Amino acid sequence: MTLTVGETGDLAACLALRRRVFIEEQAVPEALELDGLDDGAVHLLALLDGRPVGTARILIGGNQAKIGRVAVLREMRGRGIGAALMAEAVAALRRRGLHEAHLAAQCHALPFYERLGWEAYGPEFDDAGIPHRAMRMTF
Repeated sequence: MTLTVGETGDLAACLALRRRVFIEEQAVPEALELDGLDDGAVHLLALLDGRPVGTARILIGGNQAKIGRVAVLREMRGRGIGAALMAEAVAALRRRGLHEAHLAAQCHALPFYERLGWEAYGPEFDDAGIPHRAMRMTF
């Protein structure tokens, strides 16, 4: 099986993955998931043998970057797809001359991000009924 991860203009595929993971699986309200920020974002798409299996979104404002909407299909988790998406997100930011990024991690995913070198900071907070923590990485 071949995994490819890169920037994409296929917003429909990214939104379909996010719908399955966030709206259907995690019961995030559609109005919160579809926040109006997608048009100005960088989108990443992970394809396994050509099939969309994961996505992430990068919001960039000046020298500030936020990675979010990291979603991997439930049946594809544990195969390194999320780690590949995060590595590509960092690479995309480096290509743009940025050296730090932030994200809001669901608390259950903190160990995943920590293994990749992210550091949690600040208190736990609620986002769409799911506990989160802010995280950052300098690269």
